[in-house]
Amino acid sequence: MVLDSFAVTLWPHLQVTHKTRKNYLGAYRRYLAEPLGSKMMEKITKLDLIQALDSLPPQTKYQALMVARVLFREALNREIVEDSPAARIKAPKISVDPSKFLIWEDLREIDFGSQTTRIRFLALHGLRYGEAAALTRDDIRDGRVHVTKSIHGKTKSAAGVRTVPLMSEFQPYVKYQNTIAAKLQPYGVTVHSLRKTYAYMLKSADVHVTTASKLMGHSNPLITMKIYTAVLDNEIEKSGAALTNYMAS
Repeated sequence: MVLDSFAVTLWPHLQVTHKTRKNYLGAYRRYLAEPLGSKMMEKITKLDLIQALDSLPPQTKYQALMVARVLFREALNREIVEDSPAARIKAPKISVDPSKFLIWEDLREIDFGSQTTRIRFLALHGLRYGEAAALTRDDIRDGRVHVTKSIHGKTKSAAGVRTVPLMSEFQPYVKYQNTIAAKLQPYGVTVHSLRKTYAYMLKSADVHVTTASKLMGHSNPLITMKIYTAVLDNEIEKSGAALTNYMAS
């Protein structure tokens, strides 16, 4: 079967979220369709894939390789191919710089205009934008925010279904985050970085990492721990002062 034909028939039946399916489809069209789409799947070799991915930067190459692995895995399950050339290609190493985030002291003072209330709500509750966009006023009750769904359907994982303490006023969100993203862009941060603000606040308030993991909807506390270990410059200074006081006592 030709790769393009298989991909077209596979996407609607792939058991993933709408957002993930959209990402797969976009990556396929951008990076795999032109060099490989017209080829018979059983004729595509490891070398063909390597050559198709060769000029891509590491993060893009990783994304395209993951899509290729999904396609050939599903073709293998359906006995369309006898082997997956994608499975034998080593994934590139990705180095991710620590993401910048604003601390609450900054967010409390910055005026984001009409989006101020919404931006502060995201920072004070740790919601993914898709979760916030799915909220209605019925989900705000008993002093808590009840997260049960996403604008894309289900939450990112089962752990995403949770309740968090209500900390600020709620205003309904629109489906797309573009307006809020534009308000944050001058400060060098993203909408998603507001979750890091929330995690850092939990850490600063001495909330245990396992509790923080539940509040953030992480399925693995190790994900939360990576944020908890973020150290700001002022913490280094405070640590130096604390050590000086200790040594002088």
